Amino acid sequence: MCSSRRRGLPNTVKYKIHHQTVYHYAEPVRRSVHELRLAPRSGPLQAVQAWELQAPGNLSEARDGFGNIVHNFTVSGPADTIAITAIGEVQVSTGHDDAGRDGHHAFRDAPAAGEARVSPLYFVGGTPLTAAPPEMQAFAAPFLAAGHEVPALLALAGGIADHVRYAANTTHVGTSAAEAFHLGSGVCQDQAQVMVAACRAFGIPARYVSGYFYDPAATELASHAWADVCLDAGQDLWCSIDVTHRCVTDQRHVRLAVGRDYQSAAPVRGILEGGSGETLQVNIAITPLAD
Repeated sequence: MCSSRRRGLPNTVKYKIHHQTVYHYAEPVRRSVHELRLAPRSGPLQAVQAWELQAPGNLSEARDGFGNIVHNFTVSGPADTIAITAIGEVQVSTGHDDAGRDGHHAFRDAPAAGEARVSPLYFVGGTPLTAAPPEMQAFAAPFLAAGHEVPALLALAGGIADHVRYAANTTHVGTSAAEAFHLGSGVCQDQAQVMVAACRAFGIPARYVSGYFYDPAATELASHAWADVCLDAGQDLWCSIDVTHRCVTDQRHVRLAVGRDYQSAAPVRGILEGGSGETLQVNIAITPLAD
């Protein structure tokens, strides 16, 4: 287990984040509708101090049933380039509760007063991307046989990281947990979805998390994914597990959105008319700031 105390990390870290996504098209897009989950929300693990989105259209803002901040915009004219930029500052801390199950590894993520949000039990149900075939259930069973306290979850995460080895460019955004498990390789998205699928197969609510990870030596992980596992649905008590790094999340992690799988937490989604020959450029810069 790689807790923040063992790594000697400070209690809080403030980051400046610059995230640009640029789509280029050989044939111009005639019309497109876009949905963004590129605005983090403040919560028990982080405080958003400034955030701005820039897009080629008027942005409308709403909250989805998971509590995510969602923006939408439409491009109504021909376009051979669509650029989306997010810039902001986020203060990250351990944020874990000292009381309750598993002590400082747990955090409460209850909806704010007046906010409608799905029950944690909604995250028990599977999706096409998070279905667990029999072989995955058999793999997870020894780890979860005695319950799903944090040590068991970390052991399961380590087992998944060993079985689904991190390897870039071996999967794509439509790869399911079952496919990645069978292949034996994937990226953080795949490892997180296998964790989610394995927990749900045993009736444990789990959700996919998209976000950022700060490590100047591993810039390919700046855009990252991990899993939240519910420890107590009645108390909205969760534990956030980074399968790729085999640890509970810490001050290196900035949360963007949660969902049932990648599709419902994706930073950018869209529907296009025209626009063949798409190429994508993503640039993310994460800079620690002095308090």
